[in-house]
Amino acid sequence: MPIYDFKCRECGRVSEVLLRDVGKAVCCPSCGSENMERLISASYMVKTDAPAPGTTCCGRTERCDTPPCSTGDVCNRDRRR
Repeated sequence: MPIYDFKCRECGRVSEVLLRDVGKAVCCPSCGSENMERLISASYMVKTDAPAPGTTCCGRTERCDTPPCSTGDVCNRDRRR
């Protein structure tokens, strides 16, 4: 069952609602009004500049024997553990 965000057009409260029946009216938990507007929910995404797990700083999956991904013949990926 999807969870939707709704905003009450009477009092302005934004609420998350678990909808079992799409055709059923949604009431505001604050004022009880059925004058609700369904909002477009933002997707949850995490962005990072770090390399993916198991990769070196340059993005390679195999160990690096030369700089910049190694220091003294030891791959920097192994140093992070």
